Formats: sequence, structure tokens, C-alpha cells
Amino acid sequence: METDSLLTGSVNGVSGDYGSSLGAEDRGAPGSRRTSYTVAGDLCRVGGDTDDEDLYIQQAVVFIEDAIQFRSINHRVDARSLRLYRWYYSKICQWGLGLTIAVVLLLAFVERPSSLSASSDPRHRSPPWEPPCGFTESIEMVCLVIFSLDLAVKSYLIGWEELRKNKWLIGYTVVISVSTIDWVLSVSMVCDEKLRVRRLLRPFFLLQNSSLMKKTLKCIKRTLPEIASVILLLALHLCLFTMIGMLLFAKSEDPDKNEEWKLHFRSLPNSLTSLLVLLTTANNPDVMIPAYSLNRGYSIFFVTFSVIGTYCLMNLLTAIIYNQFRGYLLMSVQTSIIRRRLGIRAAFQVLSCQGAQRAVEEHVQVDVVQKVMSRVQMKSYYRAAITTETQQYADVGYMDREQFTKIFDALDKDQIKEHPPLPQYNSPVLQRCQVIFSHYYLTILGNAVALANVICICTVLVLNSEKSTAERDNFIMEIINLCFILYYLFEMCVKIFAFSWRGYLSYRNNIFDGFLTILLLVLQFTIYVTYRLPYSHWDPASHGVMSLWEMLRLINMLIVFRFLRIIPDIKLMALVASTLLDLVKNLRAFAGILMVVYYVFAVFGIWLFEGAIKPPPEMSVPSNSSMGNITSSMECGTYEQLGYWPNNFDDFAASLILLYDVMVVNNWQAFMDAYSRYTTEWSKIYFVCWWLTSSVMWVNLFVALILENFIYKWDRSHSCSVTDVERIRYETSVQLMFREQIQEPTEEELLCQLHQHPHLHLHW
Repeated sequence: METDSLLTGSVNGVSGDYGSSLGAEDRGAPGSRRTSYTVAGDLCRVGGDTDDEDLYIQQAVVFIEDAIQFRSINHRVDARSLRLYRWYYSKICQWGLGLTIAVVLLLAFVERPSSLSASSDPRHRSPPWEPPCGFTESIEMVCLVIFSLDLAVKSYLIGWEELRKNKWLIGYTVVISVSTIDWVLSVSMVCDEKLRVRRLLRPFFLLQNSSLMKKTLKCIKRTLPEIASVILLLALHLCLFTMIGMLLFAKSEDPDKNEEWKLHFRSLPNSLTSLLVLLTTANNPDVMIPAYSLNRGYSIFFVTFSVIGTYCLMNLLTAIIYNQFRGYLLMSVQTSIIRRRLGIRAAFQVLSCQGAQRAVEEHVQVDVVQKVMSRVQMKSYYRAAITTETQQYADVGYMDREQFTKIFDALDKDQIKEHPPLPQYNSPVLQRCQVIFSHYYLTILGNAVALANVICICTVLVLNSEKSTAERDNFIMEIINLCFILYYLFEMCVKIFAFSWRGYLSYRNNIFDGFLTILLLVLQFTIYVTYRLPYSHWDPASHGVMSLWEMLRLINMLIVFRFLRIIPDIKLMALVASTLLDLVKNLRAFAGILMVVYYVFAVFGIWLFEGAIKPPPEMSVPSNSSMGNITSSMECGTYEQLGYWPNNFDDFAASLILLYDVMVVNNWQAFMDAYSRYTTEWSKIYFVCWWLTSSVMWVNLFVALILENFIYKWDRSHSCSVTDVERIRYETSVQLMFREQIQEPTEEELLCQLHQHPHLHLHW
């Protein structure tokens, strides 16, 4: 993403660039260094000793690193604090903190009720391993100590004044305090407590450690009013049709006409539940069959309800979520861009006053910029791009603010991979061969051969579909695979000849293709070593670790998987595939928040429903005859008749799977009905809340971001060739998706925020 240069302007009638004053601790702190920058005459007054100059360079390094990571620059800027700050954001420290968060979240799988059993089915589940008291508590205390140190470092770096304004850090303090108190109570009760409040608070550690998750959560919070308005309309639609349904299907004197009333409209809760499930199409057409069998006119009621609710209101909800959330996400991205520009502007302000320079216009020395860039922790291609831009001003020896800002435009672009040049051959014959083997038609031929291979495998599988493993003649399939694998090896070798090793490996599809070709060759060689030379009617009995059929099956699966090599060569398919890959990079924050929601609902589910559903005693040791009799006596479509026993809230892992099943909304009414029968009718509120959170809101948010990502790539791909679609992936980021809508901050806006820095004191 290329950015416009920052505009110069005036504040309070004074034009030009504005300086800043860097305080070591707070204003007037003992032993602090202060640098005064004055606007009038663009004069910088600094002490000229080496320590001060090194401090300015160190400050500029940190500001640039903040800009790269979209971090706030509102932190302490004295030498000791900057060293601590860089250590805190080092890879090893952040990886350690991330590992600590992962460990404390994973404790839920080990703590009582433990998930460490082969099956979650209560009919034949073996007793899970329960850790001794103090085992998980010790690990958790270590994690809490690390979180406390993390809080202390963050609080020190931003200062007390900023800490009081930061709601996330205040919440961090409360969560750690409550978790510690709950931990003490747990240990004092010898781990026999029924309720662990701290389990519910653990996802907060994941949220507060990700700025993108916090921004996403803020966007979702601001989108909720619009979502609530549509959900209210859905509720009104549901209530209206519930009352109409109860009037239409009221109990009559004829028992044969009361089937609809008995099953779906017997009471208000029962009617609401039936139509709510119909809104998700999970019980369609079951819910209308009793009435429809009596009179086909009753179908009008159910069809009208589904058309208005499912196809109009639910899709309208998707449109509203897409529109509103996109706007709020754009605001969040705008904030990130301002942070980057502010960090670069602060770095320039510091460097422009380094060395007590005095000039008509502020500028920085090129050698100082190069010295700063050598210390900045950043990706190598960013450093190379910025260094190359800096070299353009080497003859002049300095650069002004706009030039300094422009060299950092490379930060707004991801790396575009450049392929190495083709090798040079002296022989005319080799040169001709290189032209042939590097041509795009060779790739097309390879795709055609791969398609033929897949068709052959499909044909053999269809012919042998009714045969057992012992009856199959694997000789034919082995010969077919051998011919195709030899061609794959030939294709790989000639491409290496044409492009060289480095050139061949510079294409991702070649890496994928070559890896599978070598793997197929190794398996083929293993077959020949194990079964000697091929001959018809091989004995399919097992020899060694794997039988011949198992080896052939593995080879066939790899060949079918290898057929995915055609994706980069079809423009639309490549576009869709690259969109899916980008979702992993751009939607990690959404996945993280979804994980938090799953975690919280799973903990609530265990609290509310652990052990609520117990199978009958005669089902504990199931046999074919007894199971058939028991199942036949159960009502069709119920939790018990469908055998959903493994789906329960008896442990954390089982709870996650059950929540996923409800989110998919296929037969989710069976779970809601079962828990309402085994516990209370109020349990339906839990499942409806989860359906609203996951299936209604979160899935629609996910669809909205997929649409935004795909539309962005689709618009850019119109002028691209097939080979250029792969390059688009390297340039895509959340910031790039909204590039056209992002408004660059003005110089006045940047200076206004720079003057408000709690540890950078500006003097006018």
C-alpha cells in the first residue's frame, strides 16, 4: 500500500514542523534528561554530549518499531525504560507470554472434570485420569505470577496517569486479583470446590494480549445495536407467528386432528421452540407434516414463516452486519494507520534535533537514518527496501520530513517474491531445450497428465468397488501409477534444468509438486524392495509394516492430492484459494474471539449441565439385542433414540464439540429438548443464547469478512493475468483491504497527538 505524504500545516498560526521534549520519567523527575524543541525559527536546543545523541537514536529506533507493529508511542522514553520496552516486545518474551496464555487455557482439559479419556460416551467411558490436588494449581500459580509481572511491566512503561485511563489494564488487575483469591480458596478447600470462578476469567488473558482482538471486540460492541434491532424484529416475527400457530392448531375434539398441537403447539414455550428451530430449518419439514397431512393449506403458514424469517430477515441481518461492522473495522484500521504515521513522525522529530542542528528547515542526516535502521528489529525485506530508498539521498547527505516519511512507505506493502533469473547455457541445443521446458505449455501438459492419472484411479476404484482387498488385482493399478510417477519425475527434472534449483523452488506450486513427486517415488521404491519385481496376481497379504494395498492406497491418495497443482493455473480458482489462505492471516483476531466465546460457554455449560444426562443402567454394557430393544422403545428423533450420548457437558472437550454441533444447527433441537427434559425448561435460554452468539452473529461476521476479502481481490484481479494472482496474496493485509477508504492523517493531527504524549514534553 502506497501512502500520500503527510501534509504540512499550521497550528495556532505557527507554521512549520514541531518539535518535542522527551522526558526520562515524569516531568521534573530526578535525573531525567529533557530536550526542548522550539517552533519559532525551527530551533532545537539540545545538549551535544554523546549520551544524549545515543538516547535520541534509541528513541527513534523504538518509535519506528512501534510504527511497524502499529503500537502506541505513549510510553516512557528514557534510556532504561526503552531497554525494558524493547526486551518486553522481543520475540522470546512475547513467545513466552503467549505460551503462558496457552498453558493456562489448556488447563481446562486436565482439571476436574478431566477430558483425558478415550471416549466421552457415559455408557462405556473409562474413568479419566484426574490430576492430584496441587498439580494444576501449581502450574496455574506460575502462570498468574507471570501475568502479574506482565502487568507490572506494562504499568511501569505507560506510567500511572495512563494506567488510570486504560480500562484493559484495570480489568487485567481485577482478573489477576480475583483469580488469585479463587486460587487460594481452591487450595484451602483441598481442590474440592464445586465452582472455579477463575476458569471463566481465563479467556481475558488472551483478549488483553492482542491489540487486534481488542479492536475487533470494540467493533463488535459498536455493531451490537444494529444487530439487536434486527434480532428484535426477528423476535417480533417469531412471537406473531407463534400466536397465529397456537390459534390455527388449537386442541380440537377430534383426537386424530391433534397431532400438530400435541407435538409442536401444546404450550407457549413449546410453540416458540418449534418455530425458532424452524427458523434455522433444522426441523423442516417435520414440524408441518402432521398438519400438512390433514390439509395442504396449512403449508402456507409454515412457508410464509420461513420465507419471511429465514430468507428475508436472516439475510437482512447478514447485510446489516456486513455494512455496520465494515464501517467500524475501517475506523479501527484508521487508528492503526494513525499510529504508524505518528511513530514515524515522532522518530523524525527526535532525529531532526539530534546533534544540535540548526537550519532553515528541519532535516535528518542520512548516516544517522542508516544507523537507526541497522538497530531496528524488522523483516529483512523491509530493511532492504528502506535502505535502498535512503541511499537516494546519500549525495545530498540529509532528507526533510516528507522524504523521511516517504522512505517508510515500504512498511505498507508486503513482500512480493521475485523469481531468480534463468540459468545461462552456452550450447544452442541446451538453450533450445531450456526454452521448451520453461514454457507455460509444459505446465498445462503436466496438469493434463495429472487429470488423466486421477481419471485412471477413479476408473479402477469403480471397477473394484464391490471387491474385497483380497480379490483386487493391484498389478494394473501399480503399473499405471508407475508410468505416471516416472512422468512426474521427468517433469520435475526438466523444470530444474530450465529454472535451476533456486528458480524451481521459488514457485510455491513447484515445492508442493516436487515434494509429492519425491514422496511418491520413495513409496514406489519401497514397494519394489518389499515385493520384488511386479508380476500379475500379487499376494495382497501383509509384508512388513504395510500391506501392498495399504501402500497403493496411500500412493493413490497422494496422487489425488497432487492434482491440486492446477489451482494456481486457473485464475478464478487461484483467487478463491488465495482468499482462503488470507483468512488465516487476516482473521486470526476473529478466530481468537470465537475461541474466547467457546471457552466461556463451555465453562458455563459444565457449571449448569455436568452429569445432567445419565443413560439408563441397562445401557451401560450395551449388546446388540438389548440396544435394539431400548432404541426401538424411544421416541423417534430424540437425543436418546439418535444415540447422542457422547455429546454432553460432562467435561470441557465434550462441551466444545456439543457447542459446535449446536452452532451448525443440524438437529440442535434434540440437544435443547433433552436438556430441558433432564433439567428445566429454562435451560433452553442457554442454547438460544449460544445460537444467537455463534450461528447468528459470529457466522455472519465471518461471512462479512470473507466477502470483503474476496471483493477486494476480485476487483484487483480484473487487470491481472493468471500468474499475477499469486502476487496479490503477498500484498494483502487488513489495512490494504480498506486502503481506498482510509484517510491519511494531516500534519496538524499528528502534531496535536504528539503534543499530548505523556512523556514527550513539547515547548512552544
